[in-house]
Amino acid sequence: MAKIKSALEIALERTEEVKSNKDSIDQFDTKQRGKKIANEFIEEGGNLADEIKKTPAGQQESLKQGIFDVLVSQISLPAAKEDEKRIEAAGKGLQTVINDSRFASMYKQLLQALSQYLAEAAQYDEAIRRQYAPKLRQKEEELSRRMGREVRIDPFQDPEFIGFYNKNMNTLKGNYLAIVEQVKEEARRLFEESR
Repeated sequence: MAKIKSALEIALERTEEVKSNKDSIDQFDTKQRGKKIANEFIEEGGNLADEIKKTPAGQQESLKQGIFDVLVSQISLPAAKEDEKRIEAAGKGLQTVINDSRFASMYKQLLQALSQYLAEAAQYDEAIRRQYAPKLRQKEEELSRRMGREVRIDPFQDPEFIGFYNKNMNTLKGNYLAIVEQVKEEARRLFEESR
């Protein structure tokens, strides 16, 4: 025969569920706060170690996870020189959360590689434009003859140029994306080890 639960037993079970749900909600809220702190750190700087110390011990892991999630997402190929500051700030923040000298050394190498990438990207851009210039001039001359007036074409309005440009730039990006992904994976591994 099935055991019939008393009203007290049922109430106690539900109280346990509420407690565990409250803990889950608190951990989620703390992780969200960590994400907010990380975004502020990227934008304005600050001291992540102090923010972590201010958090109750039982919530520090969730806070660190939120901080880590935002900062590791900032590791990417820079589109412009200004992006290097954001990426460097992310590395400093990650070093605080991971606290491993291997990461600091690896990240320093990544920053050097990203700086090299920007320099190479500028060289590629110039070389691609120079290589495509005769063909672009030919198209401009043809259009000028047809229209009866001088025509200038922005290379990025020419689908053929865009395809040629993207093919060459994507080759360069592919070489450096592998490095970025490797650093992200190593950061995840070291973060898990530090917990």
